[in-house]
Amino acid sequence: MSTDEQPEPRRHRLGGRRRKRLREQDITVVDTATVDTAVKATMLGNAMEWYDFGIYAYMAVTIGKVFFPSGNDTAQTLASFATFAAAFVVRPLGGFFFGPLGDRIGRKKVLATTMLMMATGTLCIGLIPSYASIGYAAPILLILFRMIQGFSAGGEYGGASTFIAEYAPDKRRGFYGSFLEFGTLIGYICAASLVTLLTAVLGDHRMLQWGWRIPFLVAAPIGVVGLYLRLRLEESPAFTKVMDKAAEPGGDSDAKPGPMAEFKRIFLGQKRPMIICIALVAAYNINDYMLLSYMPTYLSDTLDYNETHGLLLIVVVMIVLLGVIHPLGSLTDRIGRRPVIIGGCVGFLVLPLPCFVLIRMGALVPIFVGLMILGLVLVCFLATMSAALPALFPTEIRSGALSVSFNISVSAFGGTTPFVTEALVSGTGNGYMPAFYMMLAAAVGLVAAIEMSETARQPLMGSPPAVETAEEARELAATQG
Repeated sequence: MSTDEQPEPRRHRLGGRRRKRLREQDITVVDTATVDTAVKATMLGNAMEWYDFGIYAYMAVTIGKVFFPSGNDTAQTLASFATFAAAFVVRPLGGFFFGPLGDRIGRKKVLATTMLMMATGTLCIGLIPSYASIGYAAPILLILFRMIQGFSAGGEYGGASTFIAEYAPDKRRGFYGSFLEFGTLIGYICAASLVTLLTAVLGDHRMLQWGWRIPFLVAAPIGVVGLYLRLRLEESPAFTKVMDKAAEPGGDSDAKPGPMAEFKRIFLGQKRPMIICIALVAAYNINDYMLLSYMPTYLSDTLDYNETHGLLLIVVVMIVLLGVIHPLGSLTDRIGRRPVIIGGCVGFLVLPLPCFVLIRMGALVPIFVGLMILGLVLVCFLATMSAALPALFPTEIRSGALSVSFNISVSAFGGTTPFVTEALVSGTGNGYMPAFYMMLAAAVGLVAAIEMSETARQPLMGSPPAVETAEEARELAATQG
């Protein structure tokens, strides 16, 4: 039977083979305190990683002026966004490298490595001389360090979401998975808040001279803290069981495939889930980068709205989303992931145009209302994807398959969103192009969401059930054994 198929009920599948009987000792009883520690440490590391990645997006206009020839503000901004997109060109390479590596040496070691690489790349950006000082060597160095960031980010989401999904009990995977994107929002909020504060205190002139370096240089101590947190993590129970099983006499030789064998299993055996994953990630990331990364530039460049005020509005929207993401994640554990994802796709099909009508009014209240509505729709993706995407793939190759699929999609669609949207707005003169782009992404995501299988409250494919108490394990074994 192809691993592309997902027969029901999946709770009877372990290591890719059908079990005759579910025994109590086969069921993973997770320790709640250990899960809480692992999830929160992963979340904080993720927040630090996306702080590093987010500050570039929030300083795109300033970076364009620092690193590219003067003369045309639009050309500078486009060049800055093109460099932003350059990091996404290498993200699939990072996914191809770190994803399968996580399936061989463990999720923990990969997460520590990606944290260190991201902090190093960000710190180095803050040390590059300007274009006025060293000419074209400045943008070349900028692209180089952005690619280091991108390579690191290629292993981050797949590894972190896999790690949390494998730690969480089956009935609460949505709740625990929502912590990952909670961390992403924290990282973006810290980045946007620091940039806003520095701009307000230093002013545009001093920000261009030297102030822009501060958010990048802060990456060094942040990276040390993040690395410490991730080195203290224990390996996920699901991955540990797969490795223990492979180490037993007569164990499953496929449990730890080599690099080429794993790529073969991913691309030949996981075609359908990979397509679904790529489409869902495209819908999610286009709307995510549109709202959280591109909108400050849209407000300042296209609508001539105060740059600091625009960033503050985005920060307020993200703070509100922090209060919604966990309850919605818990809701998906009760009603399922598919209804919430489908709801998000429908929302992005019908609401972007009305929201951009409000945003283009140019006044504080209409802009905030438009951004807030879009943010509340986006949280349908933020609260579900970290639990839904890892469940598409079997444990033995989950990190690799998810990292490859996720980063192919992010590279092609997510990272290019600011550049493509700015080019469309500048080229057509139509200020509603961002809304049309969001609607197109939502249509693609809706088809994928309809096609995906529901995975809420079910064991991860290729892993035994995971429960919170020994009593629950006994009951489950009695009813399914």
